[in-house]
Amino acid sequence: MTTFKAPTEDILFSLNHVAQADRLDDWDAELAGDILGHFAGFAEGVIAPLNTIGDQQHAQLVNGRVRMPEGFGAAYAQLAGDGWQGLTAPEHFGGMDASPLIAAAVSEVFSGANHALQMVCNLVPGAITTLLKYGSPAQQDHWIPKLTSGDTLSTMCLTEAQAGSDLSAIRCRAEDTGDGWKITGEKIFISGGDQDMSANILHLVLARSGPAHSGMKGLSLYLCPAQAQVSVTRIEEKMGLHASPTCQMRFDGAEAELIGAEGQGLQAMFTLMNHARIDVALQGVAHASHAADIAAAYAAERTQGRQADGAPAQLHHHADVQRMLDEQRRLAMGARAMCHIALVELARNDRPALGDFLTPLCKVFGSEAGIRAADLGIQILGGYGYLTEYGLDQIWRDARICAIYEGANGIHERSIATRGLRPGGGADEFADLITELAQGSEAVLARLDAWQTWRADMTETADPLPQAHAFAQETAQLFCAASWARIAHVADHHHAPQELLRLAQTAR
Repeated sequence: MTTFKAPTEDILFSLNHVAQADRLDDWDAELAGDILGHFAGFAEGVIAPLNTIGDQQHAQLVNGRVRMPEGFGAAYAQLAGDGWQGLTAPEHFGGMDASPLIAAAVSEVFSGANHALQMVCNLVPGAITTLLKYGSPAQQDHWIPKLTSGDTLSTMCLTEAQAGSDLSAIRCRAEDTGDGWKITGEKIFISGGDQDMSANILHLVLARSGPAHSGMKGLSLYLCPAQAQVSVTRIEEKMGLHASPTCQMRFDGAEAELIGAEGQGLQAMFTLMNHARIDVALQGVAHASHAADIAAAYAAERTQGRQADGAPAQLHHHADVQRMLDEQRRLAMGARAMCHIALVELARNDRPALGDFLTPLCKVFGSEAGIRAADLGIQILGGYGYLTEYGLDQIWRDARICAIYEGANGIHERSIATRGLRPGGGADEFADLITELAQGSEAVLARLDAWQTWRADMTETADPLPQAHAFAQETAQLFCAASWARIAHVADHHHAPQELLRLAQTAR
C-alpha cells in the first residue's frame, strides 16, 4: 500500500498563487506553510496509519455507548493537546485565531489521511462559528473554550427519518417548560453522535418550537449537551467511513438552551452547513489527490508490455493509462483551485452573492472529483485496484458519501440553476470571475459565451428543473476550465511547471 503523503506543495501553490490569498489582509504565507507543515507531519505519522485500522474494525455500539477503533482515542488526545481543534477559534477563547484558508488546507490533509476521524472532529469549527454569530456571551464563554481545548466535540442533529432534504417535515419537538427548554424526538444520520474520545459532546439540534404545521418558520436551534436523556439507539452499517459512528439518536425530554432567536433555527443551522459544504468539497479533493498518488506510484513501477523501441514499458508509458493519470491530476488540482478561489471570495466578502454561487459549485464538483479519481485509480491498477491491498477500494467507498451528505448534489444543482440565476443570485459576478481567471484564454472565453446563452435560456424557460443537472455540471466544468487557465498562468511558481502546462493543455 502507498503511504499517505500530504500534498503540501500543491496546496500552498494553489492558495498563494492560484487563489491569490495575499489579497486578504490577514494572510501570512510563511505562517501558513509552517502550520500546514506541522500538521502534515502529524497526519502522516499518527492519523494516516489508523485509516485502514478504522476501516477494518468499525466503530462499535457497546452497552449503549460508541467505542471507537483502536488508537483513535490516543490520536485524538494528541490532536487536541496540540491545539488543532481550536485552529480558527479566537485567541481569547484559547484558540489560534488562524485564517479560514489555513483551516481549509489542514482540513484537506486531515481528510486525505483519515476521513472518518476528520468527520468526527471537524464539525467543531462550524459550531464555534455558530456560537460566535448567534450565541449569547454566556453560551460563548461556556462552550467555545471547551470546544477549542478538545474537551468537547460537537454534532449537527438535523436529519429525521421522514425529513431528509425536506426540513419543513421535522417533528422533533422543543418545549419551553418555564425553567428551560426540553427536546423530545429522534434524529438519524448523526456523525459522531457518540464516541469515547472527548470528555463531552455538544449536540446542536434543529427542533420544532412552533406549531406542528408551522413549516420551516417553526424551527429553532438548540444547544443540547450529552446527558442521560440523550441516547444512541443504533449506529448505521455503512459502505464506507466505518470508523465514523453514524448514529440514530433519541432525545427524551433532554435539557437544552435556545441559541439565537426562536423560529430562526434554519438560518443558524445554515452557518454550520455552509462551512460543512466547502469542507465536503475538500474531502473530495483529498480523495482525488490520494487516489492519484497511489495510481501514479503503481503505474511508475508496474512493468507491462514493451515500448516502441522494444524496451520494457511501465504502465504509465501506455497512452490510455496516461490519459487516466492525467484526468486524476486535473480533477484534484482543478477542484482544489476552485475551493480556494471560493474561500478567498468568501473571506473578502466584497461580492457576497458570488460566494453563495460558488459554494454549491465546489460541493458538486469536488465531491464528484473524489469519486471519479478513485474509480480511475481502480481501473489503472486493474485487478489489484479491485483488491483491498492498495486501499483504492476504501478511498472510493469513503468518497462516495460526499455527493450525498450536506445536501445531495442534485439539490445544489437545482439551486445553481434557479436561485443562482435570479437577479442578485451571483451569476453576473460568476461571469466576471471567469473572465478574470481566463487570462485571455480563447477556449475559456468561448465556453463562457456559450454558457451565457444557455443561462439566458434558463431564465426564460417556464420550468428550468429538467435542465438543472446538465446546466450545473457545465457551470462547474466552466469554473474548472477557468481555474486551470489561472493555474497555467502561474505555473512557474510550482515545483513542476512543465507538468502543469502539459495538464492545462490536455484540459482544453
